[in-house]
Amino acid sequence: MKSDSDTLAAMQDPSMDPTAAHVLFVEDDPEIRALVADFLRQSGFRVTVAQDGEEMDRVMAAADVDLLVLDIMLPKEDGLSLCRRVRAAGNLPVIMLTARGSEIDRVVGLEMGADDYLTKPFGTHELVARIRALLRRAQYVPAEAPDRRRSVLSFSEWRLDLVARRLYSHDGTRVPLTGGEFELLVAFCEHANKVLTREQLLDFTRGRAPATIDRSVDIQVSRLRRKIERDPKDPMLIQTVRSGGYVFTPDVRLE
Repeated sequence: MKSDSDTLAAMQDPSMDPTAAHVLFVEDDPEIRALVADFLRQSGFRVTVAQDGEEMDRVMAAADVDLLVLDIMLPKEDGLSLCRRVRAAGNLPVIMLTARGSEIDRVVGLEMGADDYLTKPFGTHELVARIRALLRRAQYVPAEAPDRRRSVLSFSEWRLDLVARRLYSHDGTRVPLTGGEFELLVAFCEHANKVLTREQLLDFTRGRAPATIDRSVDIQVSRLRRKIERDPKDPMLIQTVRSGGYVFTPDVRLE
């Protein structure tokens, strides 16, 4: 029987730079798996591939992974279930791959905790751009903004540590945030008491303006409300502006 290290070695390219970001790509189609993995390696990433959830688990047990690219349609355990498990275990950045036109998959994927998604067929250059953006947000690459290096933002009964990327309640309890939730909360704090459209929020959190507006912002806002609002059904901190977007109402202080 092969050990986890043997399995990992068989899935990896031995020439990979050990200091590069490690991307785990879970895809059951062997042609897509090979094509995307080769392109990601050419783009400077360490890449490990897996064809299903069982292989994904073996890889993650044997090595540290910096980002997960996860197809929804997988044999045995599907990508949505895998995403839910990964998110319950920590804040590993996750990009989901969905079928063309399958909005319900995208919505459920974001609800399960995915940070971003791409619709098949997708461009490899766009995938690389999304991976790099997520890694920057996860601080694999040091933050560029100098005012975030030693900053804590406080609002209402909350404290947001921009260096550690952690949210704390008034009694010091840490509330886990996904990468997308953290960036959304930072965007709200940095633009408090201003109406932000969905387009602006997508631009702030993903570093790009969308070609079409989707429901991803609304889903992220809903998830964030469940974590910071006393009553998510009657939100006071993140309020909806009809035909406008959202406004973050509390005063924000820099500590």
